[in-house]
Amino acid sequence: MGSSVGANIRRYREERGWSQARLAREVCLAAGVQGEPVGRQEVSRWETGKRTPREWLPFLASALGVPVEALREPQTPAELPLPTLADFLPDDDPLEPLSARPGGRVGMGQVDDLQQRVHSLRLADDFLAGGDLMRPALRELRKAVRIYREHSYTDLTGRQLLVQIGELAQIAGWIASDAGQHEEAERIYRLGLSAATQAEDHTLAGNLAGSLAYQLSNTGREIEGLDLARAALDGAGPDAPPKARALYLDRVAWAHTKAGGSENAQQAMRALGEASEALSADSEGTESPAYLYWVDAGELQVMESRVYTELHRPLRAVPLLRDVLGRYDATHTRELALYLSWLAVAYADANEPEEAAATAERVISLSADVASDRTAERVKVVLARLAEYADVPEVRAVLDSAA
Repeated sequence: MGSSVGANIRRYREERGWSQARLAREVCLAAGVQGEPVGRQEVSRWETGKRTPREWLPFLASALGVPVEALREPQTPAELPLPTLADFLPDDDPLEPLSARPGGRVGMGQVDDLQQRVHSLRLADDFLAGGDLMRPALRELRKAVRIYREHSYTDLTGRQLLVQIGELAQIAGWIASDAGQHEEAERIYRLGLSAATQAEDHTLAGNLAGSLAYQLSNTGREIEGLDLARAALDGAGPDAPPKARALYLDRVAWAHTKAGGSENAQQAMRALGEASEALSADSEGTESPAYLYWVDAGELQVMESRVYTELHRPLRAVPLLRDVLGRYDATHTRELALYLSWLAVAYADANEPEEAAATAERVISLSADVASDRTAERVKVVLARLAEYADVPEVRAVLDSAA
C-alpha cells in the first residue's frame, strides 16, 4: 500500500501547489493538534514510501479534500510522477532548530550582516578559485546554520535567515565543487535546497538545484543531472524572473548534452533557444535576485558554444567562443582558462591542430596559477584531445612540455 499512498499524496499535494511543509501544517490543523508533530520530513517519508501514514491517513485526506480511498487507490507505473525538487531534499532536516535555544534573540540586523558577507563571498568567487575560498565559505555556512538553530527570532526573520543560508549554500557548494570536493558540495547544495524550500523561495531553490544538476552532469551522473535540471525548471514555475528561467534552461541544455544521443542533442538545442527567449523578456523594470547579476547574453553564448563543442560542431563553436573571449575580462583567470579549453577542443575538432596547440598553451599557463579542480580537469581533456595530433610539431611541443 505504501508506494501507492505515497504517490497519491504527492499527486494531490502538487495539484494544490503546496510544498511538503505546507501539507504538514495542514495535516496538523486537520487533526487539531498543537505544535507540529508532523513536519516536512515526515511528509517526504510518506511520499517516498519509507513510512506509511496509517493513523494520519484520515487527516491527510481531509487536508487534501479527497476521500481516504482516493489515497489508497493503486497507481500504475505510467501514472507515477516525474521527479520533483522534493525528491532531492535531505532525508533529515539539518536545519531543525534546537528545542532549547541558548543563543538569545536575533533580528534583521544580523540578517543584513549575513547578507553582506554572502555577497562579498560571491564577488570573491569571480576572482578566486575554490581551493582559495573553501575554508571561509564553510566557516560562514556553519555560522549561519548555528544562528538559525540556536537563536530565537520572529517568523519573518527566520524566513530571511533561511534565504541567506540558501544563498550561502549555493555559493559554498559551487566553491566546494570547484575545489573538487564533490561529495561535500552535494551535501551543501541539499542543505541549501532544504533552506530555500522551507523559506518557500522557489527561485532560490531552482538555482541550488540547477547548480547541483550541473555538478551531477559533469561527474558521471548524467541521468540524475538531467532529472534534477528539469525539476529545477518545473519547480520554479513560469513566473520565475527571466534571468532565472534562462539559467535553468541553460542547465537543462547542458544536462541533455552530457546525457548524449541524437534526441538529447535536439532537446539541448531547443532548451538553448528557450533560454534566449526567456532572457529577452528581462528589462530594467524586471526584478531579479542579486545573485543572478552574472546571467546575461554573453553567458548564454558561452553555454551555447560549449554545447556545440560537446556535440562536435566546431564550425558553430569556434566563432562563438572567439567572440566571447574577445571581450572577456582577463582578470577572471579561472573562467578565461575554462573558456579557452573549450576553444582548444573545438579547434582540434575543426582539424586545426596548430591553433589548438597555441590555445592549449594559454590554458595550461593560466591554470597553473589557479587552485581549481575544474581547470585541472579541463587541461586533461585538452591534452587528451591533442594527443590525436601528436605528430604535429606544435602539438608535440605542448604535450612534451605538459609531461
